[in-house]
Amino acid sequence: MQYLSYSRKIARVLKPLALIETDVRFVSNASHVVQRPSHRSLSHSAFPGKMDTCNQLYAQSPMTGLMMLRANFSSEAKHVENPTEAVKELHGKILDSVNVKRSMPPNAWLWSLIENCRNEDDISFLFDVLQNLRRFRLSNLRIHDNFNCNLCQQVAKTCIRVGAINHGKRALWKHNVHGLTPSVASAHHLLSYALEHKDAKLMDEVMKLLKMNNLPLQPGTADLVFRICHDTDNWDLLAKYSKKFCKSGVKLRKTTFDVWMEFAAKRGDTESLWNVDKLRSETYTQHTLSGAFSCAKGFLLEHKPEEAAAVIQIICQV
Repeated sequence: MQYLSYSRKIARVLKPLALIETDVRFVSNASHVVQRPSHRSLSHSAFPGKMDTCNQLYAQSPMTGLMMLRANFSSEAKHVENPTEAVKELHGKILDSVNVKRSMPPNAWLWSLIENCRNEDDISFLFDVLQNLRRFRLSNLRIHDNFNCNLCQQVAKTCIRVGAINHGKRALWKHNVHGLTPSVASAHHLLSYALEHKDAKLMDEVMKLLKMNNLPLQPGTADLVFRICHDTDNWDLLAKYSKKFCKSGVKLRKTTFDVWMEFAAKRGDTESLWNVDKLRSETYTQHTLSGAFSCAKGFLLEHKPEEAAAVIQIICQV
């Protein structure tokens, strides 16, 4: 019994010592990690002033230092919005209706917000409203469908009107949190903008979005794409997409063939010109005035003035 009593006393004495040794090892290891060159170099090189201030605050109070650290970095990353007053007011009214009053706001508010958009910040507020409305429709009204196509096209059109092209491209995403239904009509708004600004890069991005979101190619799509390629003098891009449209079975318009043939004649590529004319003849028997002039130019390039004159004579008689 006496031996057992001594053992218990020794255990009580040794237990605090073991804890102290453990704490010392933990602190020494932690300090070793903090002093690693990679961590020190990253913190001081990326945020020299911020890290020194936050280290001082953390030394005074760990919790205060952590809160100040979060505040410093979050305040710098925050984007300053500059919406118009009308959009800001409508944004607040709609969010108050769905998030506080838990009721669906009048449709007129949303349409008015769309009409009053003037800059990209307004568009950001519009997309925030759409996301909140979609969430409310799902959770409260059990409506799983997206917004109607007319609204979605108007959103895309508004994005283009104010120059928010990246937001406009989001209207073509099949899976989105805004309840937008992608459509070829929305894509045509973007392609029209690309045509107006001779932006072949934007056109290429829109065509990739159409493919990624399984949107069908249409004759109007081909007409816009061919015009953009012609205006930007990009024959290789036109050749690339002409194969895609033909492979998809799209019936090209007469105006599309006119642009294609005119581009080939302008380049002096008579081989491509006759191939396009042969493809055109499978759908349309009669030349348009523009197509006839392209053929006449092709004959002149091949030093056949009589045949060029005959083509012009035939088209003039019609």
